[in-house]
Amino acid sequence: MTGWLAVFAAGLFEIAWAFGLKYSDGLTRFWPTVATAVAILASFALMSFALRSLPFGTAYAIWTGIGAAGSIIVGMVIFSEPTDPVRIICLTLIVAGMVGLKLGSPV
Repeated sequence: MTGWLAVFAAGLFEIAWAFGLKYSDGLTRFWPTVATAVAILASFALMSFALRSLPFGTAYAIWTGIGAAGSIIVGMVIFSEPTDPVRIICLTLIVAGMVGLKLGSPV
């Protein structure tokens, strides 16, 4: 597995644990809490692997960007959160920032 693939997978697990927090009801429901904990551990483990070969700042920004952008999209699609133009523009800026960081990365 390459560092960039690990960052991408870690970002997906970050979305998963944020989603799990919503369903854990304040960490009071057992199985959603377990799933959230597993997703957190997987996200951190993959990110730790990625940092062996990638620049710290770039990898961290992309990891959190994937989590943020993905969580926004999940909120819009699954929880019917607003999809107003300002939110879409801000989401686009997050994605553009991640693409720019990746393209400007020496690795």
